[in-house]
Amino acid sequence: MSETNTTSIERVKCLIVGSGPAGYTAAIYAARANMSPVLYEGLQPGGQLTTTTEVENFPGYPEGVTGPVLMEDIKKQATRFGADMRWGIVTDVTFEGDIHKVVVDGATTIEAETVIIATGASAKYLGLDDEKKYAGSGVSACATCDGFFYRGKDVAVVGGGDTALEEAMYLANLCRKVYLIVRRDELRASKVMQDRLERTKNIEVLWKHQTLGLTGDGVVEGAVLVKNKGEENEEKVEIKIDGFFLAIGHNPNSEVFKKYINTDEVGYVLTEGVTSKTNVPGVFACGDVMDNSYRQAITAAGSGCKAALDAERYLAEKV
Repeated sequence: MSETNTTSIERVKCLIVGSGPAGYTAAIYAARANMSPVLYEGLQPGGQLTTTTEVENFPGYPEGVTGPVLMEDIKKQATRFGADMRWGIVTDVTFEGDIHKVVVDGATTIEAETVIIATGASAKYLGLDDEKKYAGSGVSACATCDGFFYRGKDVAVVGGGDTALEEAMYLANLCRKVYLIVRRDELRASKVMQDRLERTKNIEVLWKHQTLGLTGDGVVEGAVLVKNKGEENEEKVEIKIDGFFLAIGHNPNSEVFKKYINTDEVGYVLTEGVTSKTNVPGVFACGDVMDNSYRQAITAAGSGCKAALDAERYLAEKV
């Protein structure tokens, strides 16, 4: 007797897609509001913070906390109130009508009255093996998160846009010296940011430089660069640094929702005013998937709270 593939169907009141501070906080609020939320954690349960070592700027932890412990604490708080945490990846959605259909792992269809998108954004990397080798040991994609650990030290920032300059100037207030590694001979950043850069004396711009690799015994101690790559005067350059910061952008994890949900040109989910409402009634977004400005754990958590409250009000108005 041959077996056939079957798809199971489940009906829920509130489905949260993605973990991290936004998703877990949404689960806390949704669970306490008796919405019986089901949360699918995705490929990286706990989100980007699980790759971070020390977190010192999240309220309630005066001595600091590691990223994984912080996320586990928030998750435990959500499960305490009855949130149903599951592992799984959303592979398709159908946002039509009052009931939204979400397919998980190509096998399970969840029919949800409300959906909260909290899938986050992934930092762009150069693709070097050393970025993985020194992850959490000198390589970072968030100066605001990790800059404090490099006070009085020398660091490098990769990028030439507004974000890179913002990161470099933030670090310049903490560090002895900041190298700004720029692939081209000009910046993409706005004129205002470039003017601020020129006034910041401890930032040195390395024009037409690209990173070949990082060096160090267990932690980043230097970077190997190439200047004028592909030109007659190409040369290898080595700099001594303690931290290497990527500031070349983020990719919001919104692809699976784009056929129904409005996004900007980069892919960040667009929400209505100060709310978490998307263009589809009953579908809400929170955290880094819709925030291209702050990208902090605490702001993500706050937006998760908003999404759950918006979902609760949406359901109440339907009764």
